[in-house]
Amino acid sequence: MTSPGSPLDRWASGERYEAYVGRWSRAVATTFVHWLEVPPGARWLDAGCGTGAPTTAILELGSPAAVLGADTSPDLLARAAGTVHDARARFVLADVAHLPVDDGSVDAAVSGLVLNFVPDTSTALAEAVRVTRRGGAVAAYVWDYAEGMELIRYFWDAAVALDPGAAQWDEGTRFPLCHPWALAGAFDRAGLAGVVVEPIVVPTAFHDLEEYWHPFLGGTGPAPAYVASLPEERVTALRDRLAERLPASPDGGIRLSARAWAVRGEVRHPRS
Repeated sequence: MTSPGSPLDRWASGERYEAYVGRWSRAVATTFVHWLEVPPGARWLDAGCGTGAPTTAILELGSPAAVLGADTSPDLLARAAGTVHDARARFVLADVAHLPVDDGSVDAAVSGLVLNFVPDTSTALAEAVRVTRRGGAVAAYVWDYAEGMELIRYFWDAAVALDPGAAQWDEGTRFPLCHPWALAGAFDRAGLAGVVVEPIVVPTAFHDLEEYWHPFLGGTGPAPAYVASLPEERVTALRDRLAERLPASPDGGIRLSARAWAVRGEVRHPRS
């Protein structure tokens, strides 16, 4: 089974990521920022900012003093910088486990759809705690790959039905962190207080099968990478299997939902 941090988890293209799951992350980020209730004027860190979904939501809804977005992908950062036009935001090329941020210098450190892809979650959380002031918030959200992220769940169920070997690519089994008890445990072990985990559910509607299927041909991310590994006849068979299994309405539309698990905790140890 492949593990977090493997090459198939690398999001090399901002455009392809946005078409695949980035657009749905933006809907989750809006609810996430409301849920955190960080006071206006705060200094935020968006660790693993990707194409800028949490950063955008923070700027629009959180009335921040400043937001720093950090990511390891130059392409994703370029897309974020190209779409976020606000003097309060800046972006830096950096790993979530090695942030160029002073101790206790932010009021909230957040990440969207990142933690399950980090090889060492404990190190990443320790770094988030380090940069956050006492009483500040550390928070994240991840997809519920095992059950609630329906567009990906339907894909892997169809893929494994045709090819049992596809199970080793399935995020539902590869990412045990993406369960509420696992997230709560990770945040507890990081020394955070008042840890809370809540679901965030957003609709994911597609006009037809083609709109649903096309992002899986982009080659970026586990499911698209799996499709790219298949010969043409098996790609066709997988598409046909999905056409049979997806719940289409009479007009051809496919209306699914996507559930993410959001987790937050408070930094409680004093800073020097």
